[in-house]
Amino acid sequence: MIRYGILGFGHHAIKRMVPGFSYAQSSQLAGLWRRDPVKAEANARAYSIPRVFASAGDLCASPEIDAVFIASPDALHLADVLTAARHGKHILCEKPLAMNASEAEQMLSAANAAGIRFGVAQNMRYYRSLELIRQWIAEGRIGAPALAQSQFAFNAAASPRVWIYDSSLALGGPIGDVAIHCIDALRFILDTTVAQISTLAHRDAHSGSVESHAALALAFASGAMGAVTVTTRTAYRTVIEVVGETGAILCENGLTVDHPVEVMLRRRTEVESVETVSNADAYGRMLDGFSAWIEGGVEYRSPGTDGLINQRILDAAYRSWRTGETQTP
Repeated sequence: MIRYGILGFGHHAIKRMVPGFSYAQSSQLAGLWRRDPVKAEANARAYSIPRVFASAGDLCASPEIDAVFIASPDALHLADVLTAARHGKHILCEKPLAMNASEAEQMLSAANAAGIRFGVAQNMRYYRSLELIRQWIAEGRIGAPALAQSQFAFNAAASPRVWIYDSSLALGGPIGDVAIHCIDALRFILDTTVAQISTLAHRDAHSGSVESHAALALAFASGAMGAVTVTTRTAYRTVIEVVGETGAILCENGLTVDHPVEVMLRRRTEVESVETVSNADAYGRMLDGFSAWIEGGVEYRSPGTDGLINQRILDAAYRSWRTGETQTP
């Protein structure tokens, strides 16, 4: 059993990680730290978490913690990763991994020097919806993929994560927050990476210095073309769609854990197959995947080296927005 401590215990930890640990078989939530000690004690009581630590350093130094899950705001990830690595703890860090690729490279160097496992919490690589789409593509059921798209839309107006509009703490708006999920999902199901990226985006009256809407055009190394659209200003919707030479796969709300979803395979005008899957246990499977890697098992699906690839893609996306030019990650 791998014992985890959460640094930056807040809304995400409450909404996703605590339920995720309830699904896990070989991962245990053993402690937490958050900046507000009163809230930390209340959280520990509410969710039966054994230990509350007085500081991030105390959590990382504790012999009762084997691995650190970093859920702090984006700009704090580097310091938190370096602290955990300095104490020899394995690290699973939330996305976006860093504020830029240079920070991600520093994280990797520290992890390698410490001889620890270092991964990124790209939980969607453990979604059964994406696993099924990846399987169907690999089986050749739609021929070679030509087009792929992913969308993630939600309304952040009432989000308790108030820091997501603060550019000193957040990498950006929905590009850094959820487009990274869309990009990573497409990379995972297509088993490729992004060769070029072009971004259109804009801010609105409530988003401050970060974007509120964005559309990203992607050229994949495989030759397929892709599109990612994201916003923090609409009702919730996610979608994954891949069009191949002989068919198409569509999954409406395929990036949700909140209810079962249908994955549909079409050949020409006919529906060939529909499977209903649930992603409810994805966070638990992610945690157990990382724990297995710590214990010498198969490599975790989103190691830090792959996180650096995603970070370079994000850097290129934001460069494209600033310059108006297509960028290479």
